[in-house]
Amino acid sequence: MRFEPGRLVLHRDTHRGRLGFVHVARVVSDDDRGLLLWIARGAAAAIETTTDGRGPRDMPSFIDWEAAPKRMTPTTWRGPGVLRFFPAGADHSVWLFRTETDDFKNYYINLEENAVRWDDGELAGIDVVDQDLDIVAYPDLSWHWKDEDEFAERLARPDLYWVPDEQAVWAEGHRVIKLLEAGEFPFDGTWTNFHPDPSWPIPTDLPPGWDRPVVARI
Repeated sequence: MRFEPGRLVLHRDTHRGRLGFVHVARVVSDDDRGLLLWIARGAAAAIETTTDGRGPRDMPSFIDWEAAPKRMTPTTWRGPGVLRFFPAGADHSVWLFRTETDDFKNYYINLEENAVRWDDGELAGIDVVDQDLDIVAYPDLSWHWKDEDEFAERLARPDLYWVPDEQAVWAEGHRVIKLLEAGEFPFDGTWTNFHPDPSWPIPTDLPPGWDRPVVARI
């Protein structure tokens, strides 16, 4: 399944059949290397919150977060536009963050299960399962781990958490770090000077069906 460049699709974070976030994205390219998406500032989104509007990091603990009643809250992508690359067959994505002046800022390596694609005709997208552990890398290719404490806290509750194999997550992280330190694609400067097509309108509304059931991994 390939998505045509310019098409609007949904990037959906999921866990145990729930939606964590939904972002409306524009397809930049989709080829043998993987899927590249653009999230524009002001693009429509929805995030999982408690019914009183709190996010997981506003809660005392992961246990409290999981126990709280929740809803999907409409919002927008408020930061500078961001590229998100989903390498074919890989258990991570690479996000290219930008500064307020639209310069490349840093890479963000999001460790996650390989994205599952779906296409309903009028609406299409990818469903991913975030594994919480991340890597932040800079233009000089220096890097550091992110959210190790959060990852450990959640692993301690396998009855609630959606990551079954801790070592597989660490192994994927170390595999990507080798690519990063070697300056290999996509850490070779590809897309650091990217500018979106100015004819692309910003998608300010969530499309009908944005909350369709999560695709089950086969």
